[in-house]
Amino acid sequence: MTKGNFPVDKLKGIETPFYYYDMDLLKKTLKIVKEETKKYGFIQHYAIKANANRRILELIASEGFGADCVSGNEVKVAVNAGFPASKIVFAGVGKTDKEINLALDLNIFCFNVESLPELEIINELANKKGKLARVALRINPNVDAHTHEYITTGLNENKFGFAMAHLDEVMEKLKSLKSVKLIGIHFHIGSQIEDVQVFGPLCKRVNELQTYFEEKEVKLEHINLGGGLGIDYENPDACPVPDFAAYFALFNENLKLGDGQIAHFELGRSIVAQSGVLVTRATYVKHGENKTFVIVDAGMTDLIRPALYQAYHKIENVSSGLPLAKYDVVGPICESSDVFAKGCELNETRRGDMLILRSAGAYGEIMASQYNCRELPKPYYSDKI
Repeated sequence: MTKGNFPVDKLKGIETPFYYYDMDLLKKTLKIVKEETKKYGFIQHYAIKANANRRILELIASEGFGADCVSGNEVKVAVNAGFPASKIVFAGVGKTDKEINLALDLNIFCFNVESLPELEIINELANKKGKLARVALRINPNVDAHTHEYITTGLNENKFGFAMAHLDEVMEKLKSLKSVKLIGIHFHIGSQIEDVQVFGPLCKRVNELQTYFEEKEVKLEHINLGGGLGIDYENPDACPVPDFAAYFALFNENLKLGDGQIAHFELGRSIVAQSGVLVTRATYVKHGENKTFVIVDAGMTDLIRPALYQAYHKIENVSSGLPLAKYDVVGPICESSDVFAKGCELNETRRGDMLILRSAGAYGEIMASQYNCRELPKPYYSDKI
């Protein structure tokens, strides 16, 4: 989707703000991911947390993808959207008894376990049901993802996973847990990783750990590398689809899988982000003392990433062909952080102009809130307008 082919005329009668999804781009992206994973026999579980829009989930499930979930409700949403329970992995540091029981009842593929107390509780709850829970140990590899500190997850200082120094204790404990079965190991070092070479050290660490488990005479069937591949927020037209070929090729070249081992991935953002935009309108153009503000009807309640992560989203005025001018684009929420961009160059903007915030298909609609008693933004789709 580009500014030039955005269907302004078809959408101009819809009340803003709303999300708009380019379903053709999403289908193209899914096709490429399927082709690249098939080359190596890899398995892809879509990360539900990136976008849980029902139509999008149904499309992804129909293409044969599995699901990566981080809450009990995500597990339910995934199953309801058509993902087979046999392809669902369930991660998260704080799984409740209710969530674990739900997943056990559904017979999901695997729990990605993040602590010894969690492992013990899963064993206890599975035992009560007479079930054998399949688990993978999420290991914190202490690999720096070189991304924003809020979305870095693989360092020793992060809350996620087992520290490698504790693995001996965990392996000893597993001997006494009769209602869990260790089937693999799991990693996730962070999100929005733009340089695929960052995953090289992860592969090296995984290979080292493979040796550790071999020495313990523990057979691991599944190696889950997580996700984290980033997108190009600054140039969405030039890079509408991430370089999945380079991403999966790196793992194929650097990861030493044993006989019968299967590699799993949990991409989310890179699959859905570029297919979605947040559509808003200019409510006022306000001339301040030192700058000019475009006040739009979307706010941090509709797209929180700029306020939460200082994240960048390209903004375009799709109503104006006038010369460029510089603005601060802000929302109506009663918070000083409700700012989408400062010093943003837009075609000269007037009240009522339609603006789009690009690359908003991930962590956009799913993170929307009703703060200030605002309505949630509605979704619309390119194949349904």
